[in-house]
Amino acid sequence: MVKLGFNIGDLNFKNPVLTASGTFGYGSEFDDFIDVSALGGIILKGTTLEPREGNPYPRMAETPSGMLNTVGLQNKGIDYFEKYIYPKVKSYKTNVIVNINGSYVNDYVALAERINSLAKIPAIELNISCPNVKMGGMAFGTNPASAREVVKAVRAKYSGKLIVKLSPNVTDIAEFARIAEGEGADSVSLINTLLGMAVDARSMKPSLSTVTGGLSGPAIKPVALRMVWQAAKAVKIPVIGIGGIMTAGDAIEFILAGASAIQVGTASFIDPGTSIMIIDGMKKYLEEKGFSDIRDIIGYINKTA
Repeated sequence: MVKLGFNIGDLNFKNPVLTASGTFGYGSEFDDFIDVSALGGIILKGTTLEPREGNPYPRMAETPSGMLNTVGLQNKGIDYFEKYIYPKVKSYKTNVIVNINGSYVNDYVALAERINSLAKIPAIELNISCPNVKMGGMAFGTNPASAREVVKAVRAKYSGKLIVKLSPNVTDIAEFARIAEGEGADSVSLINTLLGMAVDARSMKPSLSTVTGGLSGPAIKPVALRMVWQAAKAVKIPVIGIGGIMTAGDAIEFILAGASAIQVGTASFIDPGTSIMIIDGMKKYLEEKGFSDIRDIIGYINKTA
């Protein structure tokens, strides 16, 4: 038997396979396909203080080896979450983490304070990197001073584990990882989607209503892998890798590059069982390589370079 567990501080995870916010709904959407509690954790879809309608349609477009989205954080707000979603998700026997978003620093702080009171939510993912909203979002994640301000403010009010989701649309990802760590983050997750666009030659119009959107899927994996490697070398807190992870092999590459865990995103749209298959594949890989604990291969490429 191999050990797949990892931890963020004193928060333990049974395995390093999590789901990416916005691609897994609230977990219950996948109950008919997999045992959600078998996952290391689930990151719920982005939650805001007030309800958001999201961006106009069309807001998704297929691209070579990936997809673009401009959903725009559509959700029914924190009041609805507390009343209708939390009672359902708190029964999962895994770590349930809420991704929070805001237009202003005070929005993030208010959300963090609300979630602080929910006993079965042990962590939040602070999304300072969404490229699909007009205010907030990526604006915080691409400006060092703004990133520092929002992480510091949330840390002062939130007592659970704080994961900061970083934007790839920056020059130096290591700088932002260090800022998050310096202001008290317990972990960083990266990358969020890359800013991209698509044009429909037949209609002679942009494929998305907002022209640009977030690119995800296998197309971004080499960029994500490089940034995870850079971030993991820059900080001592756990790094969670995201971006184009479709197979156990992909997940292992991120672990070898320095990630302590990974998130499965776009792959769940193709096959809802991908995350479970990745857990099984990681076990098999470790057995074949003769490792008894996945922690032994975190950042392995740096140990052998």
